[in-house]
Amino acid sequence: MFIQHLRRQLPLLLILTALTAGAGWLWWRSSMPLVDLVRPRRGPAVEAIYATGTVEAERWARIAPVAPGRIAEILAFEGDMVKAGQPLARLDDREAGARVAELEAKASYWKEEMARSAILTERGIRSTEATQKARSEYNQVTAAINAARQRRTDLLVISPMDGMVLKRDGEIGELAEVKDSLFWVGAPRPLRITAEVDEEDIARVKIGQKVLIKADAFIDRVLEAKVDRVTPKGDPVNKTFRVRVILPDDTPLLVGMTTEINIITAEHADALLIPATSVVDGKALAVAGGRVQSLPLTLGIRGRTMVEIAAGLDADQEVIASPPAGLNPGDRVRIK
Repeated sequence: MFIQHLRRQLPLLLILTALTAGAGWLWWRSSMPLVDLVRPRRGPAVEAIYATGTVEAERWARIAPVAPGRIAEILAFEGDMVKAGQPLARLDDREAGARVAELEAKASYWKEEMARSAILTERGIRSTEATQKARSEYNQVTAAINAARQRRTDLLVISPMDGMVLKRDGEIGELAEVKDSLFWVGAPRPLRITAEVDEEDIARVKIGQKVLIKADAFIDRVLEAKVDRVTPKGDPVNKTFRVRVILPDDTPLLVGMTTEINIITAEHADALLIPATSVVDGKALAVAGGRVQSLPLTLGIRGRTMVEIAAGLDADQEVIASPPAGLNPGDRVRIK
């Protein structure tokens, strides 16, 4: 009886065993990490240093008054071409002019007094000391006239160079202080970009390197220029160095525009590239026979999304696109 009962239950037991084994196999397989493989591709690899900068004239001057005063006359406007020494504006000089006239009148008196005293001294009517005093007074007034004339001249705002008036501030009647910039004068060409580069990157910046430029005014264009100068002294507070980028004469950029620049420090036209996420501690992970395999790499140019592989990887060898955390060589994985 028992044997017959066992025979009837045996198929069911076999089915249950098979189901249990299958479920265990499915659970075991589902516990394996699921990975995505990617094949290397050929393309350009570019290493660049990012910075922001401002367009300015290569030769320019910011011009403020030498002495404070109220603006009486504007003599030059934006876009005007001016010469070195040309007046750009005149501050109120009425008081200074009156002072010069007063001193000139005194000088005229003491000049006549000096001549008259000299004649009287020769005739023995006046002492030599009186003549010397008249001469001393005349010399003092003459010196005061020169100083007063200079103060009157200082009320003229003068261009220190040939160039174009790039910008003008201040209106007639406004009070101008010595700290106020009333004019910006500069040569319209050539133009340059002055950028601040982090001190960690400055060692890779060299004169003559290509620079790619983006500006909001020309959003669909990438402009080119070259590194012209690097200041030998950095800013210890901001930890930056100033880099000058010279622009071609046909540049559409205008003085005062803000720009984003990329200084190209290395460029390979036909590089072997894989995603940056594939590289962990200088290695990539491949899959062979369902198990993870580690591939030590020699890296080249590293970009934000792609990395150049100089050695250690064949062009047709796939690697894991983004290895999960904790994945080690020898682990079993599933491939998407």
